[in-house]
Amino acid sequence: MTGIKSSGSRKMMLFSGRAHPALAREVAEQLGVDLVPTKALDFANGEIYVRYEESVRGAHAFVLQSHTAPINQWIMEQLIMIDALKRASVKTITVIMPFYGYARQDKKHLGREPISARLIADLLKTAGADRLISVDLHTAQIQGFFDGPVDHLFALPLLADYVGAKVDRAKLTVVSPDAGRVRVADQWSDRLAAPLAIIHKRRDPNVANKVMSAEVVGDVKGRVCVLVDDMIDTGGTIVAAADALFDAGAEDVIVAATHGVLSGPAADRIKNSRVSEFVFTNTLPTPGELQLEKVTTLSIAPLIARAIREVFDDGSVTSLFENA
Repeated sequence: MTGIKSSGSRKMMLFSGRAHPALAREVAEQLGVDLVPTKALDFANGEIYVRYEESVRGAHAFVLQSHTAPINQWIMEQLIMIDALKRASVKTITVIMPFYGYARQDKKHLGREPISARLIADLLKTAGADRLISVDLHTAQIQGFFDGPVDHLFALPLLADYVGAKVDRAKLTVVSPDAGRVRVADQWSDRLAAPLAIIHKRRDPNVANKVMSAEVVGDVKGRVCVLVDDMIDTGGTIVAAADALFDAGAEDVIVAATHGVLSGPAADRIKNSRVSEFVFTNTLPTPGELQLEKVTTLSIAPLIARAIREVFDDGSVTSLFENA
């Protein structure tokens, strides 16, 4: 006989960066595993150091890091984690990014601009990533930026079922906050058997997060409107959209978004808005000042854990949504 037959079996190991440890612990609990003990620290000049405190040789590694603020630090930490795993002889590296940093920079709007979402994919591949898992990418085309398998998970069933159980569906209208979200809003509309409305927005191309005007297309008078989006950053756009709905006669407005980025003035805008409830998932940590009665956070951990299990078992991630 030539060679040596291995007596070992396939080994899955889950690794977490420091950006969102609470989500990593939830995912580990769902999988019934422990997070791999990891030493991670910052040097005085800001450089990041990572070392795993047990052998990872031959393992199928899953590296979870959500790109929250300070986003550049956590992206760099994830790249360093991947490099450490590659040099420690793991078998495969699957990168889990519940929120994909720089996803909004997926194309050029003006000359001399970068396509930063592609750059992130290139950096991950160069570091040693074999596969990506992410939740509700800003645009589906980002999947094509990575030269390898990409599993695109969707929070729509989780969010829509929560909203549908809370309101009278006979009075519900699904609202897309802009033309770019119409396809997702249409999926919400099908799932909840509710009519669809659209907010037509004109943005200032020279000022980020600035909407010049908003007009409601569709009948929302006397209706409970659910505004659906992939992310809320400063909150200005979504609050302005909600105000436009109230001005058009809406009875109530609920906002549902996968990623609560919630930067800068978002906390004050959410507190002072007329929206009755903001519903997010925990792909990103919710700031302490937004632990409010009107803010609801749903856990995405069960979905991520099921996707990890399907990938590790060579199963079908698509099957998670076929009957959802």
